[in-house]
Amino acid sequence: MNRSDMQTIKRKTLLYKSGVEYGDFCINHVEGCSHGCLYPCYAMMLKKRMGVISSYEDWCKPKLVENAIDLLEKEIPRYKSKIKFVHLCFSTDPFMYGHDEVGRLSVEIVRRLNNNNITCTMLTKGVYPVELLQKLSRQNEYGITLVSLNEDFRKSYEPYAAPFEERIEALRWLHMMGFKTWVSIEPYPTPNIVSQDLKKILDKISFADKIVFGRLNYSTKIKAFPQAREFYNDQAKAVVNFCKGGKIKYHIKEGTVS
Repeated sequence: MNRSDMQTIKRKTLLYKSGVEYGDFCINHVEGCSHGCLYPCYAMMLKKRMGVISSYEDWCKPKLVENAIDLLEKEIPRYKSKIKFVHLCFSTDPFMYGHDEVGRLSVEIVRRLNNNNITCTMLTKGVYPVELLQKLSRQNEYGITLVSLNEDFRKSYEPYAAPFEERIEALRWLHMMGFKTWVSIEPYPTPNIVSQDLKKILDKISFADKIVFGRLNYSTKIKAFPQAREFYNDQAKAVVNFCKGGKIKYHIKEGTVS
């Protein structure tokens, strides 16, 4: 179900080499994101600083890259020998909640990359269309962002993203179908933002093949919590111990542990 018709833009390039610590090549085939996250969102701040968008409201009105497939067909032969995998996405969401057209384009992009023996990783705060993914490569990795189980918190900080339970259940189905799954617990909020038990979150996603954990940055509320260093050290240790106990792969983001 779509909330609205999405505007489109054209770009000159699509595939690019990412500088993110666990990334390789990346595709962002949408400008902006309707989820409207208020952590604040680093991608939104970057685009605003670059003059690509003018405001939060502008960011929340995403635009689909209409020539994405044409660009992809031209760029795959150019970069194929250099690509280890392609990530969707670092500055938008490939399965944006309420925008089916984004998910359909994402599936088509992944299909064409897979047809060229290129593996993809994905991360969303939306819901995976399980029925569309069944014919894609079993080497792909599907991830969700999950920093809480508290829906009141979600409505405040990720106001237009999918409910947490919907994300988890879609990921669980992919896992049951034999796909590789992962969860990004980032940016994880401090107790002065929301009081919660990380263990309950970890138990809920114990089926995942990998967990990534990272701290909250760029928020004034971090400065209002003087125990942030000790808090993140303890939480990161808890993630590591949980993953080792369950034989789950893990990655602690740079800067999380002091």
